This record gives sequence, structure tokens and C-alpha cells, in this order.
Amino acid sequence: MFDQVAARYDLTNDVLAFGQTRAWRKATVRALEPNPGDRILDLAAGTGSSTVPFEQAGAFAVPCDFSLGMLAEGRRRLPELPFTAGDALHLPFADDTFDAVTISFGLRNVVDTEAALREMRRVTRAGGRLVICEFSRPSHELFRTVYLEYLMKYLPAVAEKVASNPEAYVYLAESIREWPDQESLSHIIQRAGWADVQWRNLTGGIVALHRAVRL
Repeated sequence: MFDQVAARYDLTNDVLAFGQTRAWRKATVRALEPNPGDRILDLAAGTGSSTVPFEQAGAFAVPCDFSLGMLAEGRRRLPELPFTAGDALHLPFADDTFDAVTISFGLRNVVDTEAALREMRRVTRAGGRLVICEFSRPSHELFRTVYLEYLMKYLPAVAEKVASNPEAYVYLAESIREWPDQESLSHIIQRAGWADVQWRNLTGGIVALHRAVRL
């Protein structure tokens, strides 16, 4: 599915999110606090646009994705990045490899959330950081109602106009609606062995940032 949307993936996401993707990406980078020399794994990196800010901060950043189509598009656009094919449930990296792991808008697509979080912990060194940026649940009831209406009715209609595979965005809407809320995801992260789990809302809870540390 993601192979088929690779060519226009970033453009489509910007349109559907009313340009908020840039703000969410900046918030993710600030939450991760990349330092020069850090080894950072960017999971579900797609075409690598989320990885670029880490590289610009002086880190050694590895964009990793399950979709070969996404990776091919990323290598075409950003040949300097070390794109790596990998399954979030079976990462192709040794234990304690990275100083930080991040995943943006991809954890929801993994079949076993807790197992993926345990695998991220495995490849992160002691004291290393985790940052998850993912769609979540708006905190205000009226806003949540309007948002869900947009997701289920208008998002697929807009995707029909701009996406290379509109059917993928029907799945997107359904997966967001079924995803755990902020507190529930915090508990899943803790069960996977991460410590000091915190979260904060972006854009009224449409998106949430979760942070944690490996002890």
C-alpha cells in the first residue's frame, strides 16, 4: 500500500494536515534533542523528510522503513542518507546501537505495538531516548466530533483529488479512529519496558508526542 503512495506521499500529507506536518516535525525534533554525533534511528521514515533535521543537527541518522517503494523514492531525493529496509518487529540492528529512536505516524501501522516498542528498546543504549509522534485523540469533545467527521468523510474525498492511491487514505482514517488515546499509549510504552514516559498534545490532541527513556 505504501509503495503505491510514495511519489506524492509528502505532498498529500501536507494538504490533508493543512500544512501542520512541518510544525509537528519541528516539535518532534525538539523533543528528541539531537546532539552532534548522536546515532538516531528514524523508523517509518518513508522518503526521509523526517530524518533530514536530525542530520542537519549533526547526528548520524538512519532512515528505516518497511516499504521498498518509500525507500526508493527517498534514495532518489536524498542519496546522502543511509536508507535501510527494516521491519519494526525485527529491526536489522544490534543491541544498544542507537542513542535515540523515533517514529512518526508509523507505530499505528505495526501489527503488534508493544512488540515493536520492545524492539526499539533493544536497539537503544541505556540512557537513550524514545520519541513517538502519532495521531491521537483531541481532548475537547466538540473538536473531537468535528475531527472524526473530517477523518471519515472529508479526508478520503480530499485524498481522491491529490493522492496517488486514495484507498490508502481510507485505511488512514480508520486506523486513526481505532488508535489508543494518549494515556492508553503511555501504558503500552511502559509495559514495553520504557521508563519516565511523558506525553503532550499538539494541535489540540490531533497529534501527541510521547517521550520515554531506556534505563
